[in-house]
Amino acid sequence: RLVGAWAFVDHYGPDDISPSPGMQVPPHPHTGLQTVSWLLEGEVHHRDSLGSDTRIHPGELALMTAGPGIAHSEQSPAVHPRFLHGAQLW
Repeated sequence: RLVGAWAFVDHYGPDDISPSPGMQVPPHPHTGLQTVSWLLEGEVHHRDSLGSDTRIHPGELALMTAGPGIAHSEQSPAVHPRFLHGAQLW
């Protein structure tokens, strides 16, 4: 509560992920925060413990509110675009 609305910004890319599996963030927990993901290039598959299962495309925002707790993963699909580029606010 003392930090404010946003405490962390992560900017990634643009990265050429064609020779790799791309983003592979396994399930991990978040508690009491909100994240906004903004994708500029590529595609990200987001799944969480609430049952959400969605793909994020360039120009889209993904909003996740953790409340008392949520676990989620973020991965590039098996067949994915060459470049990955985005930002995330926590």
